[in-house]
Amino acid sequence: MAERKDRLVRELVTPEGAVLHLRLASAGSRAAAFTIDAAIMLAALIALTIAAAGLLTSQQSASVAAILWLLGFFLLRNFYFTLFESGGRAATLGKRALKLRVVARDGGRLTGGAVLARNLTREIEAFLPLIFLLTAQAEGFSSRWLTLFGFGWTAIFMLFPLFNRDRLRAGDLIAGTWVVENERPKIAPDLLADAEPERIERYAFTPEELETYGQMEVQRLADILHRDDADTIVTVAGVIRRKLGRPDHGSHVAEDRAFLDAYYAAARRHLERRLLFGKRKRDKFDSEG
Repeated sequence: MAERKDRLVRELVTPEGAVLHLRLASAGSRAAAFTIDAAIMLAALIALTIAAAGLLTSQQSASVAAILWLLGFFLLRNFYFTLFESGGRAATLGKRALKLRVVARDGGRLTGGAVLARNLTREIEAFLPLIFLLTAQAEGFSSRWLTLFGFGWTAIFMLFPLFNRDRLRAGDLIAGTWVVENERPKIAPDLLADAEPERIERYAFTPEELETYGQMEVQRLADILHRDDADTIVTVAGVIRRKLGRPDHGSHVAEDRAFLDAYYAAARRHLERRLLFGKRKRDKFDSEG
């Protein structure tokens, strides 16, 4: 079993040069998350129908219910996934329940365009063929071959993650995304303990320098410091120094490690002080933090 799980581990290189090891979501967990999301959408439609039925007469209820199901299903299937995955957690309610999230395969920020692309593709993969079949059945021009074709089309796309090593949907392939297990590294207290106050004062980071990165980058830095790989330490220290406008004195592992320890501790405490006032900076792109 352990060997099988290792096949799902991928390396992702961030723009800061950090190498993260992410575990891809299995096809089963993705299917379970989608089932939860589908159940939530169905429950929302049923609740709207019941609410409408209580406010209208029986004749009105039938026509309003039909409109609610047509309009509601259209809005839900087009905006439910996109809105949730565009948020800070990059996950629908079903993915959150299974501890999954969507990430960009290039290590950068997950863009709205990528989220939109991966979810609009779902229309072609599943929803449009099934809606066409239901319409054909209702209008009386359905046939056995048409039904087989519709379900076959949907099955090919639904089973697509089983036949590629990265467990990608067609939408993921187009949008450049992965669905991964949400194993965000914790900001560890022992790293704060290792950063001596004298060392932090030695570098004297300004508030502007501490505002350069957000919570996500600080968490990635914690992961880098825990792994303590010399090459990565040197690379990331150089990237951060250049970002802060500080001189880069070359490759010195001990000095670079001390610099990163100090910056991590100072940035971590800076973020925590901001949180006390309800201000959160999720990543370096977040200008509202």
